[in-house]
Amino acid sequence: MGSNSETSINIGRGARKRDEDSGTEVGEGADEWAQSKATVRPPDQLELTDAELKEEFTRILTANNPHAPQNIVRYSFKEGTYKFIGVVNQLAVHFSQVGNLIPKDSDEGRRQHYRDELAAVSYQGSQESTKVVISETEILEEEEEPKESEAEAETEAGSQIDMPAAEAAEKVTEEELMTPKQPKERKLTNQFNFSERASQTLNNPLRDRECQMEPPPRTNFSATANQWEIYDAYVEELEKQEKTKEKEKAKTPVAKKMGKMAMRKMTSMESQSDDITKVTQAAKIVERMVNQNTYDDVAQDFKYYEDAADEYRDQEGTLLPLWKFQNDKAKRLAVTALCWNPKYNDLFAVGHGSYDFMKQSRGMLLLYSMKNPSFPEYIFSSESGIMCLDMHVDHPYLVVVGHYDGNVAIYNLKKPHSQPSFRSSPKSGKHTDPVWQVRWQKDDMDNNLNFFSVSSDGRIVSWTLLKSELVHTDVIKLKVEGGTTDGLDGLQLHTVGCGTAFDFHKEIDYMFLVGTEEGKIYKCSKSYSSKFLDTYDAHNMAVDAVSWNPYHTKVFMSCSSDWTVKIWDHTIKTPMFIYDLNSAVGDVAWAPYSSTVFAAVTTNGKTHVFDLSINKYEAICNQPVVAKKKNKITHVQFNPIHPIIIVGDDRGHVTCLKLSPNLRKMPKEKKGQEVQKGPAVEIAKLDKLLNLVREVKTKT
Repeated sequence: MGSNSETSINIGRGARKRDEDSGTEVGEGADEWAQSKATVRPPDQLELTDAELKEEFTRILTANNPHAPQNIVRYSFKEGTYKFIGVVNQLAVHFSQVGNLIPKDSDEGRRQHYRDELAAVSYQGSQESTKVVISETEILEEEEEPKESEAEAETEAGSQIDMPAAEAAEKVTEEELMTPKQPKERKLTNQFNFSERASQTLNNPLRDRECQMEPPPRTNFSATANQWEIYDAYVEELEKQEKTKEKEKAKTPVAKKMGKMAMRKMTSMESQSDDITKVTQAAKIVERMVNQNTYDDVAQDFKYYEDAADEYRDQEGTLLPLWKFQNDKAKRLAVTALCWNPKYNDLFAVGHGSYDFMKQSRGMLLLYSMKNPSFPEYIFSSESGIMCLDMHVDHPYLVVVGHYDGNVAIYNLKKPHSQPSFRSSPKSGKHTDPVWQVRWQKDDMDNNLNFFSVSSDGRIVSWTLLKSELVHTDVIKLKVEGGTTDGLDGLQLHTVGCGTAFDFHKEIDYMFLVGTEEGKIYKCSKSYSSKFLDTYDAHNMAVDAVSWNPYHTKVFMSCSSDWTVKIWDHTIKTPMFIYDLNSAVGDVAWAPYSSTVFAAVTTNGKTHVFDLSINKYEAICNQPVVAKKKNKITHVQFNPIHPIIIVGDDRGHVTCLKLSPNLRKMPKEKKGQEVQKGPAVEIAKLDKLLNLVREVKTKT
């Protein structure tokens, strides 16, 4: 509360007014207080009434800064709108100074205080001692003056002899007493004093080592060329050309085209062979050495780096990008298949094609090695896109591929030419739709190599390699249940099921699973061609992959474009686990080191790694592994030995990623107990999880 700032002046003006009204003159008979009060009146004083003088004004003092802004607006990501900020900093600093005061109660303060007291006491004592000595000497001089005057005559001779020595002694003592003793100065150590010492080491003397080699052997060749020799050479060349023309006339038009192509390739190979073939092996070794130097940091990470941050994460892991494999020739082709070599752990095959049926062109088969990430070890091209591939376990140099045009082919890595060693044809029973998966099988009774293929035409075909051709046998034809319709003349038309993926049981040779575009999974047998052993209503869209567990014989996994991954027990028709990944799932793969770890890739560019023994409900790693959002991941594969995976996308790139320690946790060692390892432990670990789900299902 406060009154008007001019209240005191107004009161004086009111008293003056009252005095004038009463008729008394100010200054006559008034006391000094009234006179001093009446004289204070500024020339610009307002004339106020009594009511105005008695009016009170309320002023409230606050700590708010008048210059602080009151209309600050910030964007709220939670509510998605701009909101006012109510709390504003009102503090205004007018003066600040950094001091170097030391508190008295601290150790440094006590030491300084004690030092000052010692210096003061020593200085004061020295001053008092000098004062006492000076006063005593003055008294002695006054007493000795009369005595000396009386004995001047008697001891004139003796005193004259002793005077110089006595006076000198007295002067020395007086000077010593007169000079005050100064206190000893104690040197304060500087805490920030830093002294640097440097020493120069001796450089070791350089030593030159030389060795002398024998010069390579040389021979001198000399010849003279005359016109006759030149003429003979031209004649021989013309005779060769005439012979080739006569052979071409005898050939058919198709054979002519093939011959021209072969001749071009032969001439190109001959021109290159003189330069490259002699140094091919040496050039490959040098190229690998250069690449290992270039990618040395990546190789070190692959071999030794372990993410220490996993200790602070709650059972979650990460993927560390290592190498990126790409080739300019396969730039616009999607990665349609991945497969590790069963013998060489650093070698893997990549199939290139296109999943867009409107943009079908060529295909490529590339084999990369982690020792040389810059360029593939083998390159094979094809006229049709490659959709799947597989490498033989016992013969790792044999690669079987399935094409978009329905053909299957076998490439032999030992043979240098780029054409396949075996290839199907319309006469040999090729598929009429794209081949979505191929898989090598054990040799037949006659020790002939054979493999299986599945296609959208509903046929599952067994192919056998004979000496010079592929022989096919239809194992089963997929038919949609309830898809029969009556046609003309009482004919029954069956709707064909489109096979998209299959996988063979690890122990039971005759049993295999087939996934279809309708979302169903059929359990089939090689012995029965007309009936299915079982049918699972698995997904609402096409099944992209089916895979048996490498340890547990009853468990398999499937993924689909309906965003889900499902884990099944083949004896139960309902899934044991269902995971929704919010995007179409392109591929899944079991880890070779654990029965509960698997990885899945989605079209939104993410890789998901699950470990059922740690978390049954969600992935322990969700990580984008491609740069662009439009880039879709198509396939994933675990390395059988090393803790790495490879993922392929629809831009033709293959990325190698290392699993962090949390993604490959092994059982911990307990004191006095050996860590149990092996297939039996992995089977028991997965059985424990499945039994929990089985109990819940039996109760419901």
